[in-house]
Amino acid sequence: MRQEVLQAINEVRSNKGLPKISEIVPETSLRLDLEMDSLDLAEFTARLESKTGVDIFEQSIVSTVGDVLNKLS
Repeated sequence: MRQEVLQAINEVRSNKGLPKISEIVPETSLRLDLEMDSLDLAEFTARLESKTGVDIFEQSIVSTVGDVLNKLS
């Protein structure tokens, strides 16, 4: 699942003209460390839901990569 999250992050970053990242850690902040705004988070959520069938924001807010991974497990 970690690879799918990394791929979705890099797709969003690529669309913003930001460089790809090579690895993620649970403590990584989606907003602060990955520079995602609300539109980026919506795109990220849609990409993950398309791949996994899980809406990571359905039950609560997620703010870190670890939150995302917990929702997907």
